[in-house]
Amino acid sequence: MKNKKKPGRVKSALLNWLGVPISLTDGGFWEEWIGTSSSGKVVTTDKAMQLSAVWACVRLLSESVSTLPLKVYKRNADGSRELAKDHPAYNVLCRRPNSEMTPSRLMLMLVASQCLRGNAFIEQRMIGRKLISLNPLLPQNMKVKRLDSGKLEYTYTENGVKRLIPAERMMHIRGFGLDGICGMMPMMVGRDVFGAAMSVEESAAKIFENGLQNSGFVSAKVPLNDEQRERLRKYMQAFVGSKNAGKIMVLEGDLSYQNVTMNPEAAQMLESRSFSIEEICRWFRVPPFMVGHTTKQSSWASSVEGMNLIFLTNTLRPLLVNIEQEISRCLLGNDDDYFAEFSVEGLLRADSAGRSAYYTTALQNGWMSRNDVRRLENLPPIEGGDIYTVQLNLIALEDLKSHNQATKAKAITELHSYLFPDIPVEQSPLKQAA
Repeated sequence: MKNKKKPGRVKSALLNWLGVPISLTDGGFWEEWIGTSSSGKVVTTDKAMQLSAVWACVRLLSESVSTLPLKVYKRNADGSRELAKDHPAYNVLCRRPNSEMTPSRLMLMLVASQCLRGNAFIEQRMIGRKLISLNPLLPQNMKVKRLDSGKLEYTYTENGVKRLIPAERMMHIRGFGLDGICGMMPMMVGRDVFGAAMSVEESAAKIFENGLQNSGFVSAKVPLNDEQRERLRKYMQAFVGSKNAGKIMVLEGDLSYQNVTMNPEAAQMLESRSFSIEEICRWFRVPPFMVGHTTKQSSWASSVEGMNLIFLTNTLRPLLVNIEQEISRCLLGNDDDYFAEFSVEGLLRADSAGRSAYYTTALQNGWMSRNDVRRLENLPPIEGGDIYTVQLNLIALEDLKSHNQATKAKAITELHSYLFPDIPVEQSPLKQAA
């Protein structure tokens, strides 16, 4: 017998063919285009976000990136840089992307879309050749196709209406992928992992719903007919569930009840839930302790600064570099003098001791001035703060003797001027005593 398609799946395929946006909660659509996980769960973005680990990972990544200052710089001929406030992209990236969003909200949505759907799409709105706004688009409504000419074609469906967006007006930030056209969708590639986590969570919820009791059975000394058995089953339903715990059960006619208990630890329920969290964190490349999953033994760094450094290097840096280079390619043109960069120093602001040591080293070695430090701390500049200073303690050994003699002579001269102002320094008694 041939397998027949489910009506919901046929309807979803028809609506997709007609160009009508499909809701992410439409199970038929996801069964047809993504497939059901091995655990029997249909994995969608909305359902995956109901898992605490997925919610925590996506929030951690998107909110961490959105709090980092993003600036557009111009590279000078001497290798230094300055803020490119006169560039059109500076206003839309650093001040107001569009009439409804702040830069932080735009970056939050961009990273969340990349984490959940593998791609983020931002349309550039222009007046003539001037960039005026950046509008994020929903990845689930976008279709990307490579034409015979080699160019990419972007088709966006909104309210049942399709429109083509020129590739030069699209900023497409791709996640990890293999074809170079689109990033791979985590919900599709890892549907078995997310589906298993959903099954474990549902099983745990059912156990608590039943008051940590799996099931039970009623025994009778005499046979029961179908009517008596059905009436007894309905009566027993009044004592099932955690909300009915403590109720007194009355059995008659030599009936006895025996419950079947299940130890969650013996069933490895707790271990399964813990392993699901670690698996999800592995997919998002997030250290488990950063989403509240801690163990007695940990191989991660012991200090907050070390943890932040690991998170910045292994997790955030690939995201930041990807976004920076896409901004340079799409918004800054072919001019290599302009570039966009995130300021990652904000991640280490909570460590006052480490920040103080960093500034001290910079000031003592002369590669930062006091006003440079004050700008990083959002303090106003001071007079004379632009002077770069270094310590004089570190000198060559062969210059140590002459340095000591010069220092001694200077000290004698200053002391003589103070004690014997009327006597020439050449006739100073201090020199004779020395």
